[in-house]
Amino acid sequence: MSINPFAPPTTEVADIEVAPQEVRYVGFWVRVVAALVDTLLVLAITMPLLVTIYGWAYFDDGKPVIAGPADALLSWGLPALASIVFWLTKQATPGKMLFSAAIVDAKTGGKLSTGQAIGRYLGYFVSLLPLGLGILWVAFDARKQGWHDKLAGTVVVRR
Repeated sequence: MSINPFAPPTTEVADIEVAPQEVRYVGFWVRVVAALVDTLLVLAITMPLLVTIYGWAYFDDGKPVIAGPADALLSWGLPALASIVFWLTKQATPGKMLFSAAIVDAKTGGKLSTGQAIGRYLGYFVSLLPLGLGILWVAFDARKQGWHDKLAGTVVVRR
């Protein structure tokens, strides 16, 4: 039996001790503050644009739910796209980044897939429907998952 001098050294798996990494889930109140930060950022971008397009009458009580195509794009499309892009590229929105939080796949701890990111965003609507119960679920769940997290197979953890 000859020994290959170019082969990498081998080590028995039993000889290596690996300490398990402790997963720290991000709780309800941190996520609430992060969501408020994200909301303020979205408003700082969209409101001036909406006022420029529709004028101050945009804020009148008698306006329709969606004032026009620009309103739909700026109020619904832009926040959805921005959230999904941030989740896919940074694993967090700016609000979550303030708290060193990351949104990861619940099974692997890796990055989200595009399908998970889209599903997670749509899951927010499901979470909000029964009086926000799906969002409040974060406070009581052992892994701090809201319904949107459970539907998409994600968790929010500390980096």
